[in-house]
Amino acid sequence: MTKIERHGPGAPDSSAHAVIHHTPMSADPDEHWMRQALAQAEDAARAGEVPVGAVVVKDGQLIATGRNAPLARHDPSAHAEILALRAAARRLGNYRLDGCSLYVTLEPCAMCSGALLQARLARLVYGAADPRTGAAGSVLDLFGDARLNHQTRVQGGVLADAATCCAAFSASAAAGSGPRRWPATHCATMPCARPMPPLPACRTTPGRRIT
Repeated sequence: MTKIERHGPGAPDSSAHAVIHHTPMSADPDEHWMRQALAQAEDAARAGEVPVGAVVVKDGQLIATGRNAPLARHDPSAHAEILALRAAARRLGNYRLDGCSLYVTLEPCAMCSGALLQARLARLVYGAADPRTGAAGSVLDLFGDARLNHQTRVQGGVLADAATCCAAFSASAAAGSGPRRWPATHCATMPCARPMPPLPACRTTPGRRIT
């Protein structure tokens, strides 16, 4: 696993939940919470969405979860990060999520990165880099602009192999070659080789999150 640390200068449905409870944790808290996000990504895949999942954590407590749902909601903004932020804001009664961290399986796009900054997130942790739409350093770096009035700490590469498994699944699914299955890799948290639901016809761009 590679870690990259950088300091930058409605009613809920099944795709987003506000929760608050302590969860037994492994030796590495970042890996523990990323596994929770990966579980959300698996749920997104089962629902026929691009498999991206997110969780919001504060003071060692799970506050909210979210998974990609733009197809089910007919909403281009219904990315995992946005839904998790909305659920967390409802749970805490404040749109400013001071002291919160967001864990997401794929590097956020510009829309989600902007929302994270608006929410005053203390920290962003992501799994796989997104070389096509990533706005935390891959294509853009919204978190590295010292002119902004809030800086969110960023760490990438946590459980990157498992998160990349999700991204590879998304790419192979979008290519439309045969039944959708998780890539045959040893992802401790992902169900390799499990057949998935039929791919909606609107997905035509390999390896790209639908926005």
